[in-house]
Amino acid sequence: MLKQLLEQYLKNLINTFQRGDAREESYYANLDELIKKTAVFLKVKNIDITILPKKTEAGNPDFRIWDGKNHITGYIEAKDPSTANLDYIEGTEQLKRYCSTFPNVILTNFYEFRLYREGQRIAQVMIGRSFIAKQLHTPPPVENCDQFKDLFETFFSFSLPKVKSARSLAIELAKRTRFLCDEVIAVEIEEDGTKRCLPVYFSGRAAQVPANYR
Repeated sequence: MLKQLLEQYLKNLINTFQRGDAREESYYANLDELIKKTAVFLKVKNIDITILPKKTEAGNPDFRIWDGKNHITGYIEAKDPSTANLDYIEGTEQLKRYCSTFPNVILTNFYEFRLYREGQRIAQVMIGRSFIAKQLHTPPPVENCDQFKDLFETFFSFSLPKVKSARSLAIELAKRTRFLCDEVIAVEIEEDGTKRCLPVYFSGRAAQVPANYR
């Protein structure tokens, strides 16, 4: 079933490419469908996807994967399928900023997927050769189904450790304010229904700490 899912995805990419006017954003719907169907295949519940979510302090990742309420699974940064060298993208300030801010990130050119956890690449997989699609205008054969499955199982399984003190919260928020604000508030302030953040300064940076840590 997973192989069939990936075969259809690669066909969809080719269909988008053959229209002749596609740019990077034109492929987002294909990836959105793949992620959702992969979540169903892996029996992962409560997965919602926001394409081009609101700006964060680290920039604008292309996809936000969350439960539609408070819990953020991670972010995905997509590059045009013509981007063959993800090693170069990996070394850019943009990707470094995302990986230092968001603890669970995928980088993809729609054919290759790289997963980063706490800034370190921990998995990568190529599901099809983009040059076949580009040169022959035909879907490439599916590769590495099991590795693809493992990568997304790891991505979907991400959860933040519980914050146990105001100090540890401030330290984490100083590193990744926008990501953790939504996450921690839902867990730590549920009893009073408050969702406000107050600024705190840590190592010269303004972070946001939930109001009940005043």
